[in-house]
Amino acid sequence: MTTAPVNATALGIRANLAQFTLLVAVNALVGGMLGQERTVLPLLAEQTFHLTAYTASLTYILAFGITKAAANYFAGTWSDRYGRKPVLVAGWLIGLPVPLIIIWAPSWNWIVAANVLLGTNQGLTWSVTVIMKIDLAGPQRRGLAMGLNEAAGYLAVAATA
Repeated sequence: MTTAPVNATALGIRANLAQFTLLVAVNALVGGMLGQERTVLPLLAEQTFHLTAYTASLTYILAFGITKAAANYFAGTWSDRYGRKPVLVAGWLIGLPVPLIIIWAPSWNWIVAANVLLGTNQGLTWSVTVIMKIDLAGPQRRGLAMGLNEAAGYLAVAATA
């Protein structure tokens, strides 16, 4: 007679609803942080630093995008090597100083630097929450897990913007 291991985790969204919901909420926070920034920075660029919207958008979005792409690339490997939670927490810690840097920025270069941190934050936190949701949902529901992840994140971007 074979018995299931004591530490076996049931797969599926319903079986892991509390953890899955928490991860959806975490992803909404990730999106919310991005939405707030996308509303504030164009105004800050024009009114405080006297930059055109094009120049401002190009620099901070480029810095964010390149950094997020790199963080996305490493998030999966690091979450397998070091664990999901440590990479998620590291992503949040990296993002903590972003609002303060933006508030006290003496020059636009500080805003660009804050977006490097934000890109790292977003790449690690967004990617790891996707991985964690797929881990919980299992292979049969990974598409639904991805859809809920994206919906939560981008609805939060829209709501905060």
